[in-house]
Amino acid sequence: MGGHRKEVRQRRVYEAPEAEDGARVLVDRLWPRGVAKDAARLDEWCKDVAPSKELRTWYGHRGERYEEFAERYREELAGSPAAEALEGLRERAAAGPLTLLTATKDLALSHVTVLVEVLGEE
Repeated sequence: MGGHRKEVRQRRVYEAPEAEDGARVLVDRLWPRGVAKDAARLDEWCKDVAPSKELRTWYGHRGERYEEFAERYREELAGSPAAEALEGLRERAAAGPLTLLTATKDLALSHVTVLVEVLGEE
């Protein structure tokens, strides 16, 4: 008997909130340009789970670096304070639908994709 499949979605913070989003958590280190705090309808801004500035700068959303980026990011997620932040996201995901929000244009190459994978692992 496995528990219910955790529903974790990823969306851009610029898209209008949807009813099925559940808990809405911004997982970027920087506040997205041009987004009003109240308009974002966030339940939480979880900076600690975002990639370090150093990792983000090195990566620069270059597709050829994605796999190495994902590995390095997973290493960061294993350390403090990211591990505690990740645990908080796990608890939210266990409680109901969770939507991770980012300003990143290309979701497939973003840290959020890695985060969704990590949250799906037991």
